[in-house]
Order: sequence, then structure tokens, then C-alpha cells
Amino acid sequence: MRSRYCAFVQRDEPYLLRTWHPRTRPARVGFDSGMRWTGLEILDTADGSAFHATGTVTFRASFRGGALHERSRFERVEGAWVYVDGEFLED
Repeated sequence: MRSRYCAFVQRDEPYLLRTWHPRTRPARVGFDSGMRWTGLEILDTADGSAFHATGTVTFRASFRGGALHERSRFERVEGAWVYVDGEFLED
């Protein structure tokens, strides 16, 4: 989760696509040129250890003027954790 947040901050599209599940990965990542990320707070995790095939991370990513609150689902693909999808949450 932290590495994907950093990739969004740096607009590192190749990394984001590489760490996105093949069945949900978009063709491109659309970056908002005016977006200025200011911080990441991990609020909760479930599963996702070395003994799991799936896991979730609930986080709040702050940006100038607001925040994104999401519960993200991850799965292992060929041993690597990849982002599947997320559910937006209300603050």
C-alpha cells in the first residue's frame, strides 16, 4: 500500500500498472495534474500475512483540500501482492 501511494505521488504509471491485478488493471492510469498528495495513514489491515492469499488495507490518503478514504483489496499473483480493487468509505 505504501509503495503504491508513493507511486501515485511520483506519478509512476509503470509501477502502478505492474502492481495492479491483471483482471482489474486499466490500460492507463489517469493522473490529475492538480492533485498534491500530502500524507498516508494506514487505519486497518486484515489478513495479508505470508500465510494468506488475500488481504485488505483501510487507509486515508490526504491531498491538498481533502482526503481519500478507501478499503483496498489485494491478492497474491505469482507470489507478489497486487491491488485488486477498492471501496470508497465515508469519513
